[in-house]
Amino acid sequence: MRGLTLTAVLLLVAPAGAEEPSAWQQQKCALYANAWARALDSIGSDDINYNFLATNENFIASGCTEQIAICPRSTQERDIADLLTLVMMNEGSASTFLPFRCSTD
Repeated sequence: MRGLTLTAVLLLVAPAGAEEPSAWQQQKCALYANAWARALDSIGSDDINYNFLATNENFIASGCTEQIAICPRSTQERDIADLLTLVMMNEGSASTFLPFRCSTD
């Protein structure tokens, strides 16, 4: 009986990865997506690597919850990362929300 109860409880508990994002997480992602589009419009994408573009789009598509490391390399990529950081910090988001990270290798 005890094993059956444990099995029933485990089936009712949602997996950790299946949690619904909070309203604040959803709002941050909407703000990020909007800032991303505006940054591309204002700064342009002439000197932006496809990986930088695609990884940002993947981050947004994940609801901004996936732990993605995006390393800005060109001047334009750094300008966009700086702009997004300023916008998101001004909106009250912590810097840890942002996906911009470069390995120290």
